[in-house]
Amino acid sequence: MGPVSGNTGVVKILLIGDVVGKPGRQAVAAAVPQLRRDHHLDLVIANGENAAHGAGLTAATVEELLLAGVDVITTGDHVWDQKGFEQEIDRFPQVVRPLNVPPGTPGRGSTIVNCGDRATVAVMQVAGRVFMPAGDCPFRAAQAEVAKLRRQTSLIIVDVHAEATSEKIALGRFLDGTVSAVIGTHTHVPTADEQVLPQGTAYLSDVGMCGPRDSVLGRDVAAVIRRFVTQRPQRLEVAAGPAVLCGAVVDADELTGLARGIERVRWSR
Repeated sequence: MGPVSGNTGVVKILLIGDVVGKPGRQAVAAAVPQLRRDHHLDLVIANGENAAHGAGLTAATVEELLLAGVDVITTGDHVWDQKGFEQEIDRFPQVVRPLNVPPGTPGRGSTIVNCGDRATVAVMQVAGRVFMPAGDCPFRAAQAEVAKLRRQTSLIIVDVHAEATSEKIALGRFLDGTVSAVIGTHTHVPTADEQVLPQGTAYLSDVGMCGPRDSVLGRDVAAVIRRFVTQRPQRLEVAAGPAVLCGAVVDADELTGLARGIERVRWSR
């Protein structure tokens, strides 16, 4: 956990888009210390569902991200892509998977962390259902989890891992005023609709990606083009080269939990 910001009454939280493979992990390690200083961050959250070889997580990649300065790791529909992680995830209370999954699924849908001795922040995740694997209703699941978490803290960050922007926007509006931020992940492409909604919740449809800059969603460009042109299977390796980190910084009121602002950030080598 990094140092608290010193901004009286304001908690500053960085959310990093989907970390893709080794280039993404290296970018996190290089960028997070600098971003902590520049933005006086209290908490860093990263979506790590593509951190291991571009698909899923392993205990080693989780530990690497935590060592790099990430406090909480969210995931998504690729959380189980690496064999054996379902046996490892419960070792890490800092790792959150979608909460709207069948009962008995390993892991947790939310976690609570302390920002030094000053603030307590809850981080939770739901997965969308439009163009995504089937799951329980993210609206009902999120509403129930928020009600439970608000008994412990008013600072709540929601990662909505979903494909459809309409579903993400609807969830943002649905939760407006009850959480600090609703931030979208999954598409790897940052959107330009950051805003504080009318009831005080920060919102962004998709925070983007942390991974190879010259790529197609983090994958090798030539291989992806061949797949589209030939319509035949291709091995889509993580691209090489310089990396970019896309994220957003949310300023939240320590007492009310409501957002005072949201700012997109972009870092590159």
